[in-house]
Amino acid sequence: QVQVVESGGGLVEAGGSLRLFCLVSGLTFGNSAMGWFRQAAVKDREGVACIIYNGDRSYYEDSVKGRFAISRDNAKNTLYLQMNSLQPEDTAMYYCAASQLSVCLGTWSSAGGFGDWGQGTQVTVSS
Repeated sequence: QVQVVESGGGLVEAGGSLRLFCLVSGLTFGNSAMGWFRQAAVKDREGVACIIYNGDRSYYEDSVKGRFAISRDNAKNTLYLQMNSLQPEDTAMYYCAASQLSVCLGTWSSAGGFGDWGQGTQVTVSS
């Protein structure tokens, strides 16, 4: 049984930083592309970042480029999202997801290829 568990969310002031963690079990983590997604109140879920199986390539949603960094440690079955220069519009529930593929599809931002999801961790940025 695949388990995806996020942590690291919280309340931060605008301009601050947070680091999210995602621990995965029940699958061969090092074979799977991984992604971070977010859903704000009354908005659709959107892709934030995707990283391929070995960490050599990553992709970002335009609004987070240069501020967020996705990374992974395959030895620890852990995915990370370093979030800097946070803004109130980054407030959302953040979800980690494991892909059934080793690379990020062109449709990754709409969750293409992702089949296993965590319960989410809330990030709130105050102005």
